Amino acid sequence: MLANAEIYLFEEFRLDRRGDGLARRDERGVFVPLSMGSRALAVLSLLVARSGHLVSKEEIMTAVWGRTVVENANLTVQISALRRILDQGRSEGSCIQTVAGRGYRFIHPVTTEECSSRFAGTGRVPRLSIVVLPFTNLSKDPEQEYFADGITDDLTTDLSRISGSFVIARNTAFTYKTKAVDVTQLGRELGIRYVLEGSVRRAGDWVRVNVQLTDAESGRHL
Repeated sequence: MLANAEIYLFEEFRLDRRGDGLARRDERGVFVPLSMGSRALAVLSLLVARSGHLVSKEEIMTAVWGRTVVENANLTVQISALRRILDQGRSEGSCIQTVAGRGYRFIHPVTTEECSSRFAGTGRVPRLSIVVLPFTNLSKDPEQEYFADGITDDLTTDLSRISGSFVIARNTAFTYKTKAVDVTQLGRELGIRYVLEGSVRRAGDWVRVNVQLTDAESGRHL
């Protein structure tokens, strides 16, 4: 479970809650430690461990400051500091979502290093570890979007029924919808071996589906 892990991976970042803190992967693929205050790191650790879930201001304040009485502005300052680091170069908005009057939610997909490291062992790697990215709707009718999403859902469900498979959940996969993704980076983030993507074009009674399977480690089309 995410909440029980010590090392988290998301985008180009690595968060070690008990060791090196936050690091960013450079152009060589090496994680370089980032300078960050202990309060900001504690806030980030809590949000990442609860990725996708709303964490109330009160819960954050209690976990980070304990019984010390502080103003809410202190939390706002830490959130701003985190956004300056995490959102640098992002075009689609902050990965920390503000829920007005309630708290904050970390909205980027998170995996643990334990999950990603499954590829390093022998005999422990699932033969089929895969993410089905949302299929692109190439029809002129935008209302056919639901049809493309349905194809994605069906594939995800059917693949997950294969014995020994490791399939990324639909909700996580759909966070990449409409985004240009680097397949090899995606593989490292999600800890998977294969990426399945495609498109759907519907015209009258005809449906054309194009699908490609990619090796997430090499980026080679299979």
